Amino acid sequence: MLSVNDLNLQYGSKHIFRDVAVQVHTGDRIGLAGVNGTGKSTLLKIMCGEQETDPGTVSRASWFSVAYLPQEVTLDLGSRTLFEEAESAFDDVLAQQEELDQISEELSLLEQGSDALEPLLTRQGELQHALEGCDVFRIRPQIERILGGLGFKNEDFEKPAASFSGGWIMRLLLAKLLLRKPSLLLLDEPTNHLDLDSLTWLENFLQQYQGAMVIISHDRIFLDRLTSTTWELSLGKLTVYRGNYSHYLVEKEQRLELERAAYNNQQAMIKQTERFITRFRSKSTKAKQVQSRVKQLEKIERIELSETDRSVAFSFPPAAPSGRDVLTVEGVSKAFAGKQVLSNVSLSLQRGDKLAVVGVNGAGKTTLLKMLAEVEPAEGTIKQGHNVVLTYFGQHQAQELSGEISILDTVYHAAVDMTVTQVRSLLGTFLFTGDEVEKKVQVLSGGEKSRVALAKMLVRPANLMLLDEPTNHLDISSQEVLQEAMAQYEGTIVVVSHNRFFVNSFVNKVLEIRDGKATIYEGNVDEYLAQRQKEQEALADNPVTAGKQDAQQVIVEDEAKRIDKKEHRRQRAKEREQLNKKIGPWKKKNQDAEKEIEKHETRKGELEELMADPELYAQKEAWAEVSKEYTQVERYLERAYLKWEEAQAAIEAIEKEL
Repeated sequence: MLSVNDLNLQYGSKHIFRDVAVQVHTGDRIGLAGVNGTGKSTLLKIMCGEQETDPGTVSRASWFSVAYLPQEVTLDLGSRTLFEEAESAFDDVLAQQEELDQISEELSLLEQGSDALEPLLTRQGELQHALEGCDVFRIRPQIERILGGLGFKNEDFEKPAASFSGGWIMRLLLAKLLLRKPSLLLLDEPTNHLDLDSLTWLENFLQQYQGAMVIISHDRIFLDRLTSTTWELSLGKLTVYRGNYSHYLVEKEQRLELERAAYNNQQAMIKQTERFITRFRSKSTKAKQVQSRVKQLEKIERIELSETDRSVAFSFPPAAPSGRDVLTVEGVSKAFAGKQVLSNVSLSLQRGDKLAVVGVNGAGKTTLLKMLAEVEPAEGTIKQGHNVVLTYFGQHQAQELSGEISILDTVYHAAVDMTVTQVRSLLGTFLFTGDEVEKKVQVLSGGEKSRVALAKMLVRPANLMLLDEPTNHLDISSQEVLQEAMAQYEGTIVVVSHNRFFVNSFVNKVLEIRDGKATIYEGNVDEYLAQRQKEQEALADNPVTAGKQDAQQVIVEDEAKRIDKKEHRRQRAKEREQLNKKIGPWKKKNQDAEKEIEKHETRKGELEELMADPELYAQKEAWAEVSKEYTQVERYLERAYLKWEEAQAAIEAIEKEL
């Protein structure tokens, strides 16, 4: 277990943390939410010990190990290969195994009764205990599995680790953390450098992970599938919500509505009381009542409304409509250094089509977008339709910005028919507020420059947009503003993005690039993934046999597989029967706890409505009764949640066992 107690941090007049106190227990799945600049990354650094704080602020059990994946990292990789660097995650384990082997050899040479025998046996026991569960003899398969899942190929294993790009180095660091299996994983934007295949693999891996985790991510689907608790950092305070990110959004709004209702009721009561005091202050016959009301006002604990992030709306500047046929691609190919990246790609887009381009890193997605934008020459035919006005956002657009101009001037000069106020509002969407818009571009970080480049592109009227990873440096609220604008956009969009939630709401086609070939799927990314799953299952049920096999061999293999499947189904049925016997009582406890939670949550809501009524404040006995019952209900709820968590943990343990 790890706990953070009374954490306070202030830079100048800005409070990053105000009395933050939270705990992480074994198996917790936590999403850390908040707009950029609220201190999410700083909190993770403090939790892992990378950033110092006051003594006693962070404490953890001696057995509770922590590993941290930062957004950016610089590693001294030396001359080690990719595999050797991944294997270094087991350095401590391998050193212990080597010492254990050496002790075993020494023990075999000692005579009975030797003085050296007892200390060696003691140390042997310590090492054997330390190595329990490490599965030291399966290190290579573990490394191969995780490196492969994160997108590395077998031929990459012997390449120098230092030869890989920054995105691949981040994958390597992530692989090392997963191989170490710490008690707590702190992951800061782990999906930033992953393609869709690797992201899906990581989701599945983390769903089975036994340790706890705290995740910062701008991918809502990733958070929803992996987290069961959400911490929100806002204005220096940390609020805990039970449930994943989507549940947090709903509960947050509900809490704000209750807070607003309680605030409005209290304000009405205060105004009514103040009117009474003002009206009867000068009347001696009412002096006692007036004094009573004055004391009543002094004793009231004033409700303060939480500050909320201002919402920003954005829409693209209108452009003249294009013809019906916007883009036609026929027989496009591309090769680099003799390696074929794209082969005979053909597609057509019509006005209003919104296409997501997906594929593993290195498949050629960015290359295809550059050819469509005429940034890079193409072999084949790429034809734009009538009256097409194209705008392009590439991953390196930020490098082309003029460093001597301010952020505001950079975007305003590119805009058409937009006022300075409108441009400032747009820049707020991209996390530049107040005087920040006057900063020179040259002093910005790489991520900030990318956001300026994206804003600059979006203010230019166009009816065909080509976007390469537009959300990489945007927080979730900014993504949602852009996402809504994309959905309302009447032109045509081609977007490369691994952010499924972002593209799902507006794309109607998916182009998959795999092994140089391009395949169009109708629908959004979720529908594409479902279709891919069906295709893979169909291949598994009807495997394509190699051409060199003769017909008899095929028949024999098919029969063997049919028998294997029958036996597999029988075994699965037996396992399900065993599972139901073991898991049944715990499921009953789980369901009972859920009913109890629902009952107490309902009553808690009713009591909160009563407590929000200003008339209740004037009735001391009634207020005391309601307050007492509210405290009891909270206690009952806590017990019910503990019962539910116990049953859920037992169910998960049984499912894992079987």
